[in-house]
Amino acid sequence: MIFAILAVFAGGAIAVQASMNAQLGGLLKSPILAAGVAFTVSAFYAFIAFRVSDNVLPATSELKAVPWYLWCLGGVLSATGVGLCYFLIPKMGIGNLMAYYLCGQMVVAMVIGQLGLFGVPYTPINLQKVVGVIAVLTGIVLINVNRSG
Repeated sequence: MIFAILAVFAGGAIAVQASMNAQLGGLLKSPILAAGVAFTVSAFYAFIAFRVSDNVLPATSELKAVPWYLWCLGGVLSATGVGLCYFLIPKMGIGNLMAYYLCGQMVVAMVIGQLGLFGVPYTPINLQKVVGVIAVLTGIVLINVNRSG
């Protein structure tokens, strides 16, 4: 239960930070610059959190064993996703964006789990999951339907 509560908190934090940084992107006239600011602050915060924790740096051999794509592509995908959020929020609103964002996350997460990619536990796609995603997609359509007509 605590993990579910933390996940809901994390989702709320994503919506708040995305809205704030979209506003920053508007004021700076660049969602890319806003993403750069956000990632710089995030990197600083992560560095401080690491330093005050009891974590230790991995050995050089462990660092060398990490596949190249884990060093690079996660950051590229993160910057792309975050930058797109900052760009899209002023155009479509935070609620609409988060609905589509959740849709993308759920579908891709199901595929990653089905294939067991990136070291995540294998979780096969089944009828219950497909029905759940269809229910969420139905909710997304209802959230985004134009009611002004």
